[in-house]
Amino acid sequence: MIPHWINGQRVLVASGRHAQVFDPATGAATGRVPLASGAEAQAAVAAALKAWPAWRDTPALKRARVLFRFRELVERHRDELARLITTEHGKTLSDAAGSIQRGLEVIEFACGIPHLLQGEASRDVGSGIDCQSLREPLGVCAGITPFNFPAMVPLWMFPLAIACGNTFVLKPSERTPSCALRLAELMSEAGLPPGVLNVLHGDREAVDELLRHPDVAAVSFVGSTPVARHVYAECAQAGKRVQALGGAKNHLLVMPDADMEQAADALIGAAYGSAGERCMAISVAVAVGAAGDAIRAALLPRIAALRLGAGTRANVDIGPLITAQHLERVRGYIAAGEAEGAELVVDGRVAAAKLSGGFFLGPTLFDHVSSTMRIWREEIFGPLLAIVRVGTPAEALALVNGHEFANGAAIYTRDGRLARECAAQLNIGMVGINVPIPVPAAFFSFGGRKSSFFGDSNIHGVEGVRFYSRLKTITSRWPRGQDANDNSLDMPTL
Repeated sequence: MIPHWINGQRVLVASGRHAQVFDPATGAATGRVPLASGAEAQAAVAAALKAWPAWRDTPALKRARVLFRFRELVERHRDELARLITTEHGKTLSDAAGSIQRGLEVIEFACGIPHLLQGEASRDVGSGIDCQSLREPLGVCAGITPFNFPAMVPLWMFPLAIACGNTFVLKPSERTPSCALRLAELMSEAGLPPGVLNVLHGDREAVDELLRHPDVAAVSFVGSTPVARHVYAECAQAGKRVQALGGAKNHLLVMPDADMEQAADALIGAAYGSAGERCMAISVAVAVGAAGDAIRAALLPRIAALRLGAGTRANVDIGPLITAQHLERVRGYIAAGEAEGAELVVDGRVAAAKLSGGFFLGPTLFDHVSSTMRIWREEIFGPLLAIVRVGTPAEALALVNGHEFANGAAIYTRDGRLARECAAQLNIGMVGINVPIPVPAAFFSFGGRKSSFFGDSNIHGVEGVRFYSRLKTITSRWPRGQDANDNSLDMPTL
């Protein structure tokens, strides 16, 4: 049984409900995770609330020192954390290690919190009047994270929230719970006081309690769009701060002048890395004009060279999908693509049939996909790439901008002016130019638009600092004797 982490210790509670945790490479159950009741979620919030006053009053420099020690511990335990990710999610060890590195960069950013929380001050804004602004913590914050990044996405949230002086309740995916527990233990080893970080396992019952709890001031969420809408609506109704990142359908525009070898390499990594289970995965290649035949020809030998198998093996490129149910869902999209008239160029079901056990699906490629087909409209979250052919860059832009999701897009071209114009016209949260997965650096911020994001403040970076803190402005005066004249009924001026 994989326990909760509440008030600085492992806790096994008897809610009476649990879920199984699987190794996706074998299909075997490897453990159980308790599904917290509403009362148990309240206990986690209570621990965080009790710890908050002392942590809030801890100087930012001392909070940063805890994060410096935590960063060193995560670095030291990188291989252990990567193995936990691989055995519960299925991605390759090298991919898991790369996701941990992305999380480490956010920790490093959060270590600069003494500077990031600096306010502004002006002397003599009026006669004998000074004005200053400062940022204060919110209180108890909560994070709800997805199965596909058991370390990276939690590390996008709680280090920055804690650095700002908040306490935190993390609800990781019940499918990949072990990494979050281990991170909490490492935070404790780094010197974090009990109750400042709590890990609560559960399903919708625990999530809804966190969303509605009056002592939870802010909620960060990353997951599917239907759940993101629910999280946003519940938090908005309760008057909480919320950043809810939903699904995506990311496009890579291949212009006729692009380096086709580079574009094909980019598509292979962005479409099939982590078995396509990334919110920033490229699932559509938009081929403009003559780029259609060229990019297809460049992709085929690269797809044929990909190796499918358990992520713990050194010679594997693509691991399994997360569950048997999700595998069947993605296989259903392949059948739908065939039924709707797309050309199935590479069938990933064939490669998977060579493996026994596990939730495997090989890289799949469709061509001549149209905007009426489900495999273009819907998020698939699997190793499936669709080629859509258009005649002009304007048609490509219209296609991308017409989609419900607006998380990320990439443009491959040698024409700088065209790239600049396309980047300006794309109604997308994150754009890459000759960069296939435009996840910004930790000191910038991450977030999409439309149905890919709900809320007002993006995740990590300076936007994250603003999300996890609130502004206070202080106007002061120290008059002597009759210098003050405050008895006027007119609007005060400086």
